[in-house]
Amino acid sequence: MDLKNVHLIYFSPTHTSQRVGEAIVRGIGLETVEVSDLTHAPADFPAADAGTLTVVALPVYGGHLPQLALLRMAALRASGAPAVAVVVYGNRAYEQALEELGTLLSGKGFRVTAAGTFVGEHSYSTVARPIAPGRPDGKDLEEAESFGRRIRQKLEAAAGAGQLPATVDVSRIRRPRQPLLPLLRFVYGVARLRKSGRPLPATPVVDEALCTHCGRCVAACPNEAIAKGDECHTLAERCIRCCACVKGCPQQARRFETPFAALLSGNFRRQKPNETIL
Repeated sequence: MDLKNVHLIYFSPTHTSQRVGEAIVRGIGLETVEVSDLTHAPADFPAADAGTLTVVALPVYGGHLPQLALLRMAALRASGAPAVAVVVYGNRAYEQALEELGTLLSGKGFRVTAAGTFVGEHSYSTVARPIAPGRPDGKDLEEAESFGRRIRQKLEAAAGAGQLPATVDVSRIRRPRQPLLPLLRFVYGVARLRKSGRPLPATPVVDEALCTHCGRCVAACPNEAIAKGDECHTLAERCIRCCACVKGCPQQARRFETPFAALLSGNFRRQKPNETIL
């Protein structure tokens, strides 16, 4: 197999998965790079050939892949082409998301030859309640580039030996350790919250006195939950709570006030490492 180009696919409302995916591609170091950004629309994918390495980087929402991203990947297909599965999570847990992505890619005809889990700033993170703030940082991106270099070395070694690159069992990737006491406090807090019957916010709230109707939130929303000219309202049935509108508002007019933010910030302060498998 002669590796000729790389195809980066990502869904990244707050740009964390995008930045990790781009760093991996920089490390791979091929001149021909195709990019499919699924954040705002699906892509029409041609069948991936054996000379194309496909890198898929997706965020984790509640321990799973975002359904909107999966819908926009519906046309993805291959016949034995290599792929890299990457998930980016907000320092709590990615649960089954990496296995979901590995299964998805295998089912579409790819050979998953490498996989990684990276930490990105949580969608609910704020200055008052930070959750992995600023990640991926410079060190994270250096690790992603190093991962890309090792992926290329693996594929070139297989090609030199006249073999197909070995696939990986993504379930065997090393799981980051989580201190028991904060985890129990989080589980207890979630149970109390659910038992209380306290209604949870479905959309961000908007301070109408601060909103200038600049339209940044409209452009940032991946699912058209905000309409131009009506920026102070958000359609609950379309909001995926990615908080791209909150983080992108130049006037700080939008807030997503969920009690989960305090639980996450208070109990997941220890920064988890990135993990890879080749």
